[in-house]
Amino acid sequence: MAVCLDSVCDQSYPTELFEVLVVDDHSTDETAAIVNSYADKNIRLISLKDFIGDELNAYKKKAIEIAIQQSNGELIVTTDADCWLPKDWLQTIAAFYEEHGPVFIAAPVSINCSNKFIEKFQALDFMTLQGITGASVHKKIHSMCNGANLAYNKNAFEEVGGFAGIDNIASGDDMLLMHKIYKRYPDKVMFLKSKDAMVQTAPVRSVQEFFNQRIRWASKADKYDDKRIFGVLLLVYLVNVLLLLLPVIAFFYERPLVSGQWSLIKIWLFLLCLKTITELIFLYPVATFFNKQKMLWQFPLMQPFHILYTVIAGWLGKFGTYKWKGRHVK
Repeated sequence: MAVCLDSVCDQSYPTELFEVLVVDDHSTDETAAIVNSYADKNIRLISLKDFIGDELNAYKKKAIEIAIQQSNGELIVTTDADCWLPKDWLQTIAAFYEEHGPVFIAAPVSINCSNKFIEKFQALDFMTLQGITGASVHKKIHSMCNGANLAYNKNAFEEVGGFAGIDNIASGDDMLLMHKIYKRYPDKVMFLKSKDAMVQTAPVRSVQEFFNQRIRWASKADKYDDKRIFGVLLLVYLVNVLLLLLPVIAFFYERPLVSGQWSLIKIWLFLLCLKTITELIFLYPVATFFNKQKMLWQFPLMQPFHILYTVIAGWLGKFGTYKWKGRHVK
């Protein structure tokens, strides 16, 4: 938290032109004390427990909603407590907003990882998602974004009813909101491709945390109004299921399928190579933007783990539960 707040205080954007609201969502650490120590720097603490009574399923959405109600600005910019921001972050977002007039801005997020396998795996996987984010928003498909680096017009948020209609879903304070705003302003949702606006975030530290995070993300897959997105996600999921099952089936079914040449294991290897090469071609310019080209050689080695986690997280996102910030969520 302190690292995030320090990076906010170090912004090149004039401090008199923005306010900082931090919502404490029933934290059990020193969040409140840390935030209060920045009170002289125009950083204000909002305690979520002062505004809600009954248990919710979407605490983060309620936290953002209350912060927006308490805010005075025209442009809402969001990030997370485990992030740190480049010096020109707000300046770059404000300039883009003034020049292009968007009502919703998705911006890049990068995972800062160590040499641990789980952290490198996250960095590569997340970089892929960020590449898809930039491409889809640019092409007006609007399938992805990340709440660690978003900006949207306060009036537009209120015009679409904020989180109304999606406030029963634990996840989706970013992507589901983007789709609501896109329906009202189809030409005003944009991606800000700038390293000066790139937010850095920490990876989760364990496999269990990773799966909880990815299951939470997968849980909103069937909640989009635009069913084309669900169709694409379903296709991706089924391809990964096929790639997971083919070697298992091949173990029990040894006979060739076509003229003694194409066995199941050969088909599996061909599809796996095709998937990997296609993704690497897509990823190279993305890795260049994120300065992670040196990590790409590890991408083929991580492909089997990516397939496995995609199948597991996709299934549990629909039919299972997950734990988020100490809460069990359906």
